[in-house]
Amino acid sequence: MEAPPKQEWFWTVPVESRRRAFGQLLYFLLWVAVTGIAAWLTPSPHGHGTHTQLGLAPCPSILLFDRPCPGCGLTTAFAWTVRGRLDLAFESHAMGSLLYLVFTASAWYGFAGWLKRRKWDSGRRLFWAASAFTLALLIYGWVRFALVKEDSPMSIANQVHREFSPHP
Repeated sequence: MEAPPKQEWFWTVPVESRRRAFGQLLYFLLWVAVTGIAAWLTPSPHGHGTHTQLGLAPCPSILLFDRPCPGCGLTTAFAWTVRGRLDLAFESHAMGSLLYLVFTASAWYGFAGWLKRRKWDSGRRLFWAASAFTLALLIYGWVRFALVKEDSPMSIANQVHREFSPHP
């Protein structure tokens, strides 16, 4: 009687030890931390700026140009996505939920691979998939920067306008 064939995993290769796939465990733990932080944060009603609850500075692009950078709204979108509010996540950043869901799926896939002693194949397919997704994210961000004006009350442009406008 022949042994059943080993199950093939998409874009992975077998390894003799879990140590060889330790990076996947770290990636999964990063996802756990990001998910925990996203669940803990209160999403900003402005669609961006949620990250300031972590003590981080407001986005310089909003402050200087009244325009969102490619990453503006991602933290808010992640916070809405973990709450199941994909509509509000989409309003914050159109690619935010997709990015979080890809992150989630790949983290769990990597964790399962680590458990089964399978390492991601670091070949060209994974590189090109990640590159294509990154390029799409950047193109979306650049288009949004060109088309969306935030008119933020915190922006330097609005502060200058208020300072030099005649007061009634």
